[in-house]
Amino acid sequence: MKTRHILALCCLPSFATAGLASDGNDARRFTAERVFDLEYADDPQISPDGSAIVYARKSMDRFTDQVVSDLWTIDTRSGSQRPLVSGEGSSSSVRWSPDGKRLVYLTTTNGKPDLRLRYQDSGVSFSLAQLEQGPGAPVWSPDGKSIAFSMLVPDERASFAKPPKSPEGADWAKPVRIVDDLVFRFDGAGYLAKGKTQIFTLSAEGGTPQQVTHGKNGFDTPQWLGNDALLVTGNQAEDADLDPIESEIYRVDLESETVSPLTQRDGPDFAAIVSPNGSRIAYLGYDDQLKSYQHTDVYVMEPDGSGVQNLTAGFDRSIGSIAWRADGRALIGQTEVDGMLTLVSIDLSGNVRTLLSDIGGTSLGRPYASGSFSVASKAGGGSPIIAYTKGSSDRPAEVAITRGSGNGRQLTLLNEDALGRIDLARIEEIKVTSSHDGREIEAWVALPPGFRPDGSFPMILEIHGGPNTMYGPYFAAEIQRYAAEGYVTVYANPRGSTGYGEEFAQLIDLDYPGHDHDDLMSVVDALLAKNYASKDRLFITGGSGGGVLTAWAVGKTDRFAAAATVKPVINWTSMALAGDIARFVSRHWFRAQPWEQPQEYWRRSPISIVNNVRTPTMVMVGEADWRTPAWEAEQFYTALKVQNVDTVLVRVPGASHLIARRPSQLIAKVDNIMGWFAKYDPARKNETGDQSAQEEQ
Repeated sequence: MKTRHILALCCLPSFATAGLASDGNDARRFTAERVFDLEYADDPQISPDGSAIVYARKSMDRFTDQVVSDLWTIDTRSGSQRPLVSGEGSSSSVRWSPDGKRLVYLTTTNGKPDLRLRYQDSGVSFSLAQLEQGPGAPVWSPDGKSIAFSMLVPDERASFAKPPKSPEGADWAKPVRIVDDLVFRFDGAGYLAKGKTQIFTLSAEGGTPQQVTHGKNGFDTPQWLGNDALLVTGNQAEDADLDPIESEIYRVDLESETVSPLTQRDGPDFAAIVSPNGSRIAYLGYDDQLKSYQHTDVYVMEPDGSGVQNLTAGFDRSIGSIAWRADGRALIGQTEVDGMLTLVSIDLSGNVRTLLSDIGGTSLGRPYASGSFSVASKAGGGSPIIAYTKGSSDRPAEVAITRGSGNGRQLTLLNEDALGRIDLARIEEIKVTSSHDGREIEAWVALPPGFRPDGSFPMILEIHGGPNTMYGPYFAAEIQRYAAEGYVTVYANPRGSTGYGEEFAQLIDLDYPGHDHDDLMSVVDALLAKNYASKDRLFITGGSGGGVLTAWAVGKTDRFAAAATVKPVINWTSMALAGDIARFVSRHWFRAQPWEQPQEYWRRSPISIVNNVRTPTMVMVGEADWRTPAWEAEQFYTALKVQNVDTVLVRVPGASHLIARRPSQLIAKVDNIMGWFAKYDPARKNETGDQSAQEEQ
């Protein structure tokens, strides 16, 4: 029997090295190993008075091959900074006490989860409690005496038999695993522990955590409502698993542990925060219309749940996170606007005003719009003091600060040593008219060093996932690696992308994949018209939702010399019955079960047009991916194999849907894709052929 090779990362040296550009001056190129040199700032938390910022400084550990996180502090007046918490294991979720004299944060100690408190005057820290489970992000009470957090409370697993006791020293098989939950494994977490997340409170002086909720479906994301009550989010319906986006905001009285709903509509309500004077509760949510995507609005209500008001009904963008301004007269919201991650001010009359548009930079691999901010809670004067992650096209996230509005003052330079002398790609924005209906499609082109518009360069179309997400002009290691090897790389926001209004995002509702393919091909046509690339050296790749569109594209066109579909959905029926978000797929993306509309599931599955594929196609997936499980990729690989289409299956050991989470995985992903493309690049084939002929002579 002929052996078929299923390729893993450890056995791809020919793809990872074949045909990549090199001018002999690696000192100025963004080479693969430079990924380990990168750092970025995350979760900057400004002190209540605005005098200091503590942020997570993230870097790549070469020995553990992990992203590690230390806590650093910055004096906002002088700009001086120093390490605050390092060497304790990765630390995160740091939060200031209301008086600004203490910090609470999450870390690990001796491999176990640890919730620690640090005194700013002495630098002394201590563990608040002995925890068997990992806690959620901690939250201070207004008086600074207590801390609330969420934590898993284990349940007994279902069992139908009691196995006999094995003899001492025997090597019996592991016991059976009985599953009775709809969602029993989740991407990045694997098989889920049996239990529900509940809310706990704990004295800021340490001690034993007190469980204050006991709901059958659990609660999370606590926020204090005064010092004697909490706001929590949950879904206590009988069929909660069948409505995966539904949630309500509840009030928990800490003395009686009585839980009362404050919201009661069909749709998600979450992220509640209390105004500085305690008179209003702001939160996020929307009325569920069973769409594949809907905008999230900002609401305010009275502490008893009455007087609900939608503040952003007239603002056609979705709000991702919110914080109160110190004077309580307005909220600061983070949103996506035309490719840019933006902070806006939202007053209590519903007026929305842009504050700044250079937030971002925390998506290191691909150019997603990702960032965070915090607001000084006690700084007076009306204008908010905001700390945020500053994004740009040539650097990962830095820490910046602004007062009021306007792009802020950058306080860190984390990557000048790593990138200051590197020739990076120049990012150019273009706007293209879609061939389908004339809509404007925004895209960005990464032009490699030495680029000239002579029609000779190879080009990669890189497609974002989601599909309801957004790319922007942000630094991305994967894009820079492509450019360093001589590829013009274009990435776009086709219809269905967020940041361009709800109507634009919903154009793919019940039609994905669909005319978003036309948008992407229009982008390729535009770059060929600009003479930016050779029509014979076109390549296509994308991950997740972008993997779907890559697999769809090679079934629709033969224009690409080679393709790489990464962690795709290939068969919507198997996805809707076995992915970790299976119920969301059937309920919102199809609004029917596969047995109710089998032809619709088939129509939108790339496997339905696989018979058209002639393009050499690499298929890549993480072996621990439960979002788009490995069998999705395997179906496409097998279908191509039996049709004698050139293909390989790349399985990434230990990788979840975040296939490039570890630095070496990011390197392996990108370099193997480029190696595959080089194999089918006619210009590089000719170069290889010429070189071989010369060697023979």
